[in-house]
Amino acid sequence: MHSVSPPPSHGVTLIKEYVRTLSSSAGVYRMFSVKDEVLYVGKAKNLKKRVTSYTQPERLPIRLQRMIAETYRMEFVSTHTEAEALLLEANLIKKLSPRYNILMRDSKTFVFIRLTGDHPYPLLTKYRGARTASGDYYGPFASTEAVNTTLTTLHRIFLLRSCSDSVFAARKRPCLQYQIKRCSAPCVGYISEDEYAKLVQETRDFLKGKTSRVQQQLATQMEKASQALEYERAAIYRDRIKSLTAIQARQVINTSTIKDADVFALHTEEGRTCIQFFLFRNGSNYGTSAAFPSHGEDVAPEDVLAAYMAQFYQDAPPPPHVFVNLSLPERKLLEEALSQRARHKVHISVPQTGVKKQLVAHAYENAKASLERYRAEKASMEALLREFMEVFQLPLVPHRIEVYDNSHTQGSFAVGGMIVSGGEGFVKNAYRKFNIRTLDLVPGDDYGMLREVLTRRFSKALAQDKDDTSQWPDVVLIDGGKGHLSTAVSIFEDLGISDVQLIAIAKGPERNAGRETFYMPNRKPFQLPPGHKVLYFLERLRDEAHRFAIGAHRARRIKAISASRLDSIPGVGASRKRELLRYFGSAKAVEGAGLKDLEAVEGISKSLAKKVYDYFHGNE
Repeated sequence: MHSVSPPPSHGVTLIKEYVRTLSSSAGVYRMFSVKDEVLYVGKAKNLKKRVTSYTQPERLPIRLQRMIAETYRMEFVSTHTEAEALLLEANLIKKLSPRYNILMRDSKTFVFIRLTGDHPYPLLTKYRGARTASGDYYGPFASTEAVNTTLTTLHRIFLLRSCSDSVFAARKRPCLQYQIKRCSAPCVGYISEDEYAKLVQETRDFLKGKTSRVQQQLATQMEKASQALEYERAAIYRDRIKSLTAIQARQVINTSTIKDADVFALHTEEGRTCIQFFLFRNGSNYGTSAAFPSHGEDVAPEDVLAAYMAQFYQDAPPPPHVFVNLSLPERKLLEEALSQRARHKVHISVPQTGVKKQLVAHAYENAKASLERYRAEKASMEALLREFMEVFQLPLVPHRIEVYDNSHTQGSFAVGGMIVSGGEGFVKNAYRKFNIRTLDLVPGDDYGMLREVLTRRFSKALAQDKDDTSQWPDVVLIDGGKGHLSTAVSIFEDLGISDVQLIAIAKGPERNAGRETFYMPNRKPFQLPPGHKVLYFLERLRDEAHRFAIGAHRARRIKAISASRLDSIPGVGASRKRELLRYFGSAKAVEGAGLKDLEAVEGISKSLAKKVYDYFHGNE
């Protein structure tokens, strides 16, 4: 199934043909291989001039010469300006991950804090995705850990609810969050709408950086409660002030001169690159994270940083100031593109003095330390994979290991899970879940579920492209015993797959970890000594697959349980369903409600009330 790449002259001849008809406008171009894989995405101020440079490959680095040799066709998109071309290029690179481009690799989806705006008692929660729903958004945060820490403290200070609207509507008594003093229990009327609104405004003020105002208000309220001899209420304000002081103390790098800014620092060593970034919003440090972009060895560090930032801001809103440790080759162009995206002026600079220079230096030191840890972990993983190869007599060091497990409740809501591990650990964006579709399976038929999962996974892979080795495993590890291995062997024989090593890992007696038995084709079952590094590694893979499969199963089960007959009534969307549940307390109560009762619900018209009534009473 291996295809032959065209000779170098083919690529040059092809590009020359395109140059003849190209315009001199700004735009974006894409290079495709003979298998229609996107090899490269580039932008240009002058498309004709930029593409012409590829007709003289001898002047270009070896990496680009290989790219030209593999080019089978090209596509072009004209833009009004070079800044528009830069934004489109970054978007396409992030979406398509071309082999010859500088890639983010981590494919970040940034986390925000959302204060909902479509409920009388707004919800304070973590949020990912398009910011289109009503409410206020604060962020982005550099990591899930940073947003979780902030949210926990915010709930402790401002006592806003963290439950979903449906849970809120159905509650009859306060939950544990109220007991541990992280919620004011608006669901059961322990706080009025006006008092809750004050907490919401205090939260907004705090997240906008007005911390001193919030602290002053809390101190005043504590003093008033104390003078009125309401000591329990005064103690609540005291605890909130303590939590507020604690969250301010954690802003280790926070300074009064930094309001909205991002800090990037790049460090490279022996062909590996780390970019450390800090995010500041409303005067607060919203966390730090390290990224390890993929790029060719001949690419300058400044170009890596510029390309990474262009992709980074596809999801994150750019702040007015961005501080970096390297002078970027097209700084003005990147500023123009980011300003266009943010709809406000964005300034990129290399600070020379003061606190801003210290921040960049701090980020650079973090980048050096992160890269050192990354290289050590990678070297350790490579050594472990080599030992795995030797112990299990594999022909090559495995670069991609897929692990499979199933989860169900007495056969219901059955889900198969696939996790992936490679030379750099777990590859979480490659994880897959498979909702079991086979209708005639006996409930709990583990072999039948495994058969469906492996058939779907590898039939699709064969139909796409077996030559794409990045998506093709060297080893398939199955949580199970001899029967599971036999099932997998028969599936691979049916599909004609012979170059993937199959291994089944069975739990030890009484399911004891450390006593697992391994099954492989044409080899007697065997065990590894307790505490063996490879055994511990495979246990970790098995446990991660188990965790992922259980999580997918629970999500499917909860979704099915939370669904109600209300979801099937035409005209009853999310907001009207919420109003009905708030008024009646449960879907069952809505089903038994009279027509007059339904008409009394706010937001439910007489015609819709009749439609709901008829739906449950068989008059449609």
